[in-house]
Amino acid sequence: MLKILHNMKYLLAPSLILVAFAGVLIGGAFAWTGVVLLFVGIFIDTAIKKQASSRMHDDNGNTLANPGFQNLVMYLMLPVFVLLQLALAWRVYGYMSGMPVEVTSMLFGLIPVTSGITGLDLIGATLSTGIFAGIGIIYGHELSHTKGFGFLISRATMALSGSAHFCYAHVYNHHLELASEDDPATAPRGRTIYGHYLLSYLGQSKFLFNMEKERLGRMGKSFISWQNRWIRGYLMSVPSVALFFAAGGWVGVAALTVVWVVSNFELEALNYLEHYGLIRVKDQPIDYRHNWDNNTLFTSWFFIEIGRQADHHDRGETHFWELENVGAPNTGWGYFTIFALALVPPLWHWYMRKRLATWDEKFATDAEKGIAARINEEVGYEGTRFDGDELSFPAES
Repeated sequence: MLKILHNMKYLLAPSLILVAFAGVLIGGAFAWTGVVLLFVGIFIDTAIKKQASSRMHDDNGNTLANPGFQNLVMYLMLPVFVLLQLALAWRVYGYMSGMPVEVTSMLFGLIPVTSGITGLDLIGATLSTGIFAGIGIIYGHELSHTKGFGFLISRATMALSGSAHFCYAHVYNHHLELASEDDPATAPRGRTIYGHYLLSYLGQSKFLFNMEKERLGRMGKSFISWQNRWIRGYLMSVPSVALFFAAGGWVGVAALTVVWVVSNFELEALNYLEHYGLIRVKDQPIDYRHNWDNNTLFTSWFFIEIGRQADHHDRGETHFWELENVGAPNTGWGYFTIFALALVPPLWHWYMRKRLATWDEKFATDAEKGIAARINEEVGYEGTRFDGDELSFPAES
């Protein structure tokens, strides 16, 4: 029973994705379910600050994880995300075709299921789809560190949000250039989450573009080639475009665009929160200190331990259920909470300035301190007082 519970806790995100999917299918006010769940997540993550142990070994060192079960869940999320897009496309079709908005049945005798959809509720369905399509990041990210079938699932999952380039850029750029100027996914001090969005997305796409240009050049192949993984990645997104255009013409394409904008904003938000303001001199070793860990219970379970960034960057091919709390710098709150803070840049900078001052004092090398001092002056972070207690290193509970 203990082993089952340890594995079931990671079904939190899949369960809520299915709830959001059901909301789109049911229609009416339920189309906003995904939006409501986002705010519920922020509330829960803020209210429950308890640090999760997520210990997946018993006292004898035997694993409590069921790798077959965990991998099956990740693989099955791809068809779930496809169904989520199909549900939204059907709602777009109903709106554009003038399908009457009327209750056709009662689910469980309590929930009215609506045939057509109003323009306002279509907005809710689109935002809900975008928010929970963005959760595909955690599975695309995990599987991008695998090979063969798992990597193909990762690419297909990320392609549903128009970002198949992520799988190569994350492994061959971010993990090698973390916290240096050559990593577009690391947000420098002073940058807002909004400014980071496009710079990181385009920077990672540019990385794969250049990587394929060099690779195909060495092979004597043309850049315009089916062997070009940058081109193939974007072609994998064409079926989604065709689906939404068939469902509602340019209105359908606009709905898909919103889904992509929202889901990719979540992707780049995670990059932003995981390494904001941290500094590493290029070609120097990547250490635990170059990551912000987040180990709150809700974040750990919902994001399948993606908050254990320090151990993840140390052991990149280690499965999420094997990652440990290694005592890296910790922002003290879960991803939902600090995401809400980052949406208001003045609050975010107020929150992070002292934490970065503490990081500079306690963890930076002399070379990193020199870079930090220069950047702090440029962005207005200089003069921040070091209190000595702005970083938390929660013990596992």
